[in-house]
Amino acid sequence: MVIDNEVFGKLTFDCMWFKDDKILFGEKEMDIVILIAGDEDEEIEEGQYEAYKMLMNKWSDIQKILLEAILDYYKNIREELGYDVELNTKYPNISTTTELLNYITLVGIKIPYAEMYGGRSIGLGFDCTWDEENGLGIRLSNEKVIEVGFQDVSI
Repeated sequence: MVIDNEVFGKLTFDCMWFKDDKILFGEKEMDIVILIAGDEDEEIEEGQYEAYKMLMNKWSDIQKILLEAILDYYKNIREELGYDVELNTKYPNISTTTELLNYITLVGIKIPYAEMYGGRSIGLGFDCTWDEENGLGIRLSNEKVIEVGFQDVSI
């Protein structure tokens, strides 16, 4: 089933609503998929619209918050694995958010049911060079980072 939604545009249903899109992240245009939790015979919730609209309206500022959170997460993982003292080419020393952009790619935005996590919830999925199997995920609530981890955090 395909619908033309006033906020999201043309959406296709396959277990949830989705569409392929492009977004500017770190001054690069990236191909992403937007996923919206829902059933084929139900309306998209007002809270889901609000979460997405707010994300897009504040995208420039939110990117800075995301990059700082990812950099902190990366530094912690690198230290936990001991790669801050022992060389590992998969875990290079990354010290700035600008450098970080060379190692991550935004691949998806997920808008869960509005009541799922409370507030305006958004999940962001990334591919990352240091963990190609698990990727990287971030969960936002009211435009604030509440969790960073493997890509399944964004679901």
